[in-house]
Amino acid sequence: MANLVIVSDATGVLADVRAVVDDGENDIVEVRSGEQVRAVVHADPPDLVITDCQVQNMGGIAVALDLKLEESGGRLPHVPVLILLDRRADVFLAKRSAAEGYLVKPLDPIRLRRAVEALLEGGTFHDDSYKPLSVAATD
Repeated sequence: MANLVIVSDATGVLADVRAVVDDGENDIVEVRSGEQVRAVVHADPPDLVITDCQVQNMGGIAVALDLKLEESGGRLPHVPVLILLDRRADVFLAKRSAAEGYLVKPLDPIRLRRAVEALLEGGTFHDDSYKPLSVAATD
């Protein structure tokens, strides 16, 4: 059983994520604003925060940074964060936010389940979907 927080203002994203992680045993809290995450984490620290990249005026990158800063100040415990990115170009920002994991949309149940399991086990998950191929330069 895991305590999960899902952050999104998009009903479809909430439904997609819940469909994958709601196995009847997990305790799931849905939050529709990034600004509310700190208070939710402070009240009952979850095992994982899953946040959409774009959420009203405080998106997933800002949520991850806020939680990391609060943790470094000793005001919150460590909480792993999984960011759901809208495009491959957002990977740079996800890495800079120190989030333990990120997925590039469109979401699929298999990748999402793997990411959640990896983070709940204390690991990381960096989605390689849509990653450009490296090509060696020749003369």
